[in-house]
Amino acid sequence: MSADLKPGTRAPAFSVQTTAGPRRLKDFAGGHLVLYFYPKDDTPGCTQEAIDFSAHADAFREAGAAVLGISRDTLARHEKFAAKHNLTVLLGTDEDGEISCSYGTWEEKSMYGRTYMGMARRTFLIGPDGRILRVWPKVKVRGHAEDVLAALAE
Repeated sequence: MSADLKPGTRAPAFSVQTTAGPRRLKDFAGGHLVLYFYPKDDTPGCTQEAIDFSAHADAFREAGAAVLGISRDTLARHEKFAAKHNLTVLLGTDEDGEISCSYGTWEEKSMYGRTYMGMARRTFLIGPDGRILRVWPKVKVRGHAEDVLAALAE
């Protein structure tokens, strides 16, 4: 597990099935990629985060950035989620956990004294050269899409 990804390091390569077909990290070369990991489709925080990124889709495009959200939900669930909320961002499925493990977002969590493995809400801004420019390790949904846009403008 590569939990120690920080600015300047090369982003781990990946290949993922998305709501718009298969994508690889190298498909985004030459532009910025906002890669955000989220726990589960159609839950309040995850829904708001996807809606916020979708609402700013034009601004991300104008800034030269693609947005890709990844969870361990199935592709069918992603498609249903996207249709239900009119989402325009790409959603990728990481059912086997390979991508989330390589980005260090599959981690031990605890709730009510019970420990379990789950997806951390974390965002990576990847530059045109495939290197990580910025990491948001503890994402608060409200205002997050705007924070990422501001970082792109820097």
